[in-house]
Amino acid sequence: MIYHLTSPIEWQMAQQAGHYSAPSLDSEGFIHCSSKEQVVTVANTFYSHTVELVLLCIEEDKLDAMLKWEAPAHPDGTPVDESDTQQFPHVYGIINLESVVAFWQMPKEGDTYQLPAEL
Repeated sequence: MIYHLTSPIEWQMAQQAGHYSAPSLDSEGFIHCSSKEQVVTVANTFYSHTVELVLLCIEEDKLDAMLKWEAPAHPDGTPVDESDTQQFPHVYGIINLESVVAFWQMPKEGDTYQLPAEL
């Protein structure tokens, strides 16, 4: 299972469109995802000022697009350190809705995102 954070409106638009995409697919060539262990850190690092987040739970085997586990792609454009041992899942294409097996709103305690209780 891999996970992707998005806004409620982007998730609603994806359900209407029949697939999910993200701006990073156009700008970087893939959609950023996380493992379960990485989700909270990613949410609090990159989305700390976002009021609401939806967590998509994606079954890897159901993805139509190619999935690669790679070193982090840094949003500020700095080169990726290939010696970084932590790998992140990157989806190289749109995410077909059949692969999204569940979704939940990310709960916040104060200003800090937490994993949904369902996980």
